[in-house]
Amino acid sequence: MPGCFEILMERGFIKQCSDEGQIKKMLNNESVIFYAGFDPTGNSLHIGHSVPLFAMAHLQKAGHSPIALIGGGTARIGDPSGKTEMRKMLSVETIQQNAESLRKQISRFIDLSDKNAMVVDNADWLAGLNYIEFLRDIGKHFSVNKMLSFESVKLRMETGLSFIEFNYQLLQSYDFLVLFQKYGCALQIGGDDQWGNIVSGIDLIRRIEGKQAYAVTFPLITRSDGKKMGKTEKGALYLDPQLVTPYEFYQYWINVADADVGMFLKLFTFLPMDEIEKLSQLKDKEINEAKKVLAYEITKIIHGKEFAEEAQNASEALFSNKGKSGDADAVTISITHEEFLMHNNIVSLFKLAGLCSSMGEARRLVEQGGAYINGKRYDDINKNVEKKELENKTLLLRAGKKRFCKIIVE
Repeated sequence: MPGCFEILMERGFIKQCSDEGQIKKMLNNESVIFYAGFDPTGNSLHIGHSVPLFAMAHLQKAGHSPIALIGGGTARIGDPSGKTEMRKMLSVETIQQNAESLRKQISRFIDLSDKNAMVVDNADWLAGLNYIEFLRDIGKHFSVNKMLSFESVKLRMETGLSFIEFNYQLLQSYDFLVLFQKYGCALQIGGDDQWGNIVSGIDLIRRIEGKQAYAVTFPLITRSDGKKMGKTEKGALYLDPQLVTPYEFYQYWINVADADVGMFLKLFTFLPMDEIEKLSQLKDKEINEAKKVLAYEITKIIHGKEFAEEAQNASEALFSNKGKSGDADAVTISITHEEFLMHNNIVSLFKLAGLCSSMGEARRLVEQGGAYINGKRYDDINKNVEKKELENKTLLLRAGKKRFCKIIVE
């Protein structure tokens, strides 16, 4: 049976290790306290953030103790890594609200009922720092020449790097030191663009404590065409259902390239490797079955089983005349573009689709929250559906949980 290190390796999580031999020994034979950081610069994580979260879940299942660090302090500055320009400054109140949202999303991956798992906020030790003392005690251990040599800093030097952002590396390194001193945290994990920041923390721990800490970074996930994954027409693939509905989230995975299915199954599901290998070997039209498994599994993890099943039903109804459940029939009607413009009000559409017998019934359906278009619920009777909301000239209307109508606009 493969050890924890081998599990991470075969699933494609590991890009760089500070000491592969020692890290392998630790993860396979010891109980390690480790951490990953998430800055609340927005009110939702996106799919790229879930790579370390899935890794944290694998590590926790193997008996290791996770610390999810929410950067309520560092978010006040902004990490320049992977960015071409300075982040917008957020108010402390906004950062605190974002932090609470992120905490809820993180709890979908990490079992916080485990006494050895925790979520911490670095504002607890960064917000009250005395600047002069910090420079004397911490800043003296950093070489500007070395900081400038890291790729994340060099890239920003071309477009401009503010002094406040330049300090970010010191603060992240200090986070590692605090967690090492307070909890015995000896391993930091994160995206490969964090490598410079993480190894600076290792160096700081060595200089101050005279002890060794470790780093593991993950590859920045790209699609088979070389483009950054997790981008939709509307922007990033967020985990918040208010930003990307479970249906839209599910459909993203249904539409991934055939060549990416195996990689995504390894990274974004907890399915056994033997099952993943079988699904990855499917070809041509059969690969669509693997995409359905991928879409359902990751939607279930992010949004819960009920929403995953609803999204699956809606998707099946959109692309066939019958949903997955026996009574989820989807009637299909075709209308002209002129008819669409005449009936694009949500109330009129549900009446036209035959999902309501009268305008009054359609109005009540909308007001009571039972009207869905392309997986998104609407409760405003004045909502007009725009042409840009059509998916391949198609709208999927749902009344309640299981009544569908597919409208094709010719």
